[in-house]
Amino acid sequence: LADTYFLFSGLIGRSWAMVFAAGGLKVKLYDIAQQQLTSALENIRKQMKELEDSGFLKGTLSVEQQLALISICTDLTAAVEGATFIQECTPENLELKKKIFGQLDLIVGDNVILSSSTSCLLPSKLFTGLKHVKQCIVSHPVNPPYFVPLVEIVPHPETDPSTTERTYALMKKIGQSPVKLNREIEGFVLNRLQYAVISEAWRLVGEGVVSPTDLDLVMSDGLGMRYAFIGPLETMHLNAEGISNYCERYCEGMRLVLSTFGPVPEFSGETEQKINQALSEKIPSVPKVLDARRKWRDECLAALAKLKKEIKSD
Repeated sequence: LADTYFLFSGLIGRSWAMVFAAGGLKVKLYDIAQQQLTSALENIRKQMKELEDSGFLKGTLSVEQQLALISICTDLTAAVEGATFIQECTPENLELKKKIFGQLDLIVGDNVILSSSTSCLLPSKLFTGLKHVKQCIVSHPVNPPYFVPLVEIVPHPETDPSTTERTYALMKKIGQSPVKLNREIEGFVLNRLQYAVISEAWRLVGEGVVSPTDLDLVMSDGLGMRYAFIGPLETMHLNAEGISNYCERYCEGMRLVLSTFGPVPEFSGETEQKINQALSEKIPSVPKVLDARRKWRDECLAALAKLKKEIKSD
C-alpha cells in the first residue's frame, strides 16, 4: 500500500478513485476547492454503499476499507508527495491541462508517472516541452470506468517504454483492461471505431433506409451482442474457417458495400432533427429522465461486467 495515487475530484476523478481503491491502492484526491473534495468523498461513499447493496462492489475489500484508502488534499505539492502515479482528470480543455502538467512538471521527481484521462487531446499537444516528458502518458478510460474496464494507453513520441509498461501493469493490477497504442492518432482507437459506426448510422437514417429506433436495435440486439464478448476481427475469424477464408469469401462483397458509403456527415440539419425527435420521444431530454436512463445503463453494464467475469472464470 506504499504507492499513492492522486487524481482530481470531478466525475471521472471520482470514478478513477473508486477503481484504484477497489484495487487496494492508496488514493489522494486533489482539488483546489475543499468543498468540491468533501462532496466528492460523500458521493463516493454513497456510490460504494449502493454498489455493495446491489452486489456490484468491485474488489475484495469492504466499503469502509476502500474508503479508508482515499484521502483528500487542496495543496498540490503535498498531494504529489510520495505519489508514484498521477492521473489528471480536469475538463477537456487543452490550455487548462497544459497548465496543470506545467505545474506538476516543476514539482515531481523522476520516477512518478504523469497520466492524463483525456479522450481526444493528443499526447504531443499535452506534453511536448515538459522536462519530465519521458514519464508522461495518456490513460483514456471509457465512461463509466467502474463498469467498462477498457483503458487506452497512448504514449507521447518521447515517452519512455518503461512508462508504458508500468502504466499497463498498474491498470491490470486494478482490474482494468488496458490496451497499448504504438503511436498517437486522432481519436485514439475506441473513438475512431465509434465514429465510423456513428457516421454510417447517421447516413442510413438520413437516407431514410431505417428509423432511428430500429437503427439502435440493430446494434443493441445484433452486432452489440457479439461485440460484448468478441471484437470485429475475431468475429470474422469465427464466421468462416479463419480470417484468410473469410477474406476469400467476403472481400469482394465488403469492398462493394464499402464503396457505397457516403461522405462524412455534417451532423446537423434535417437528419439531426429526425434523430432528435425519435430519441426525445423515447427518452425526453430533461435531466431527471436522462439521469434515470443513465442509471439504468450503468446497472446493465454492471450486470454485464459481472457476467463476463463469471464466464471468464469458468
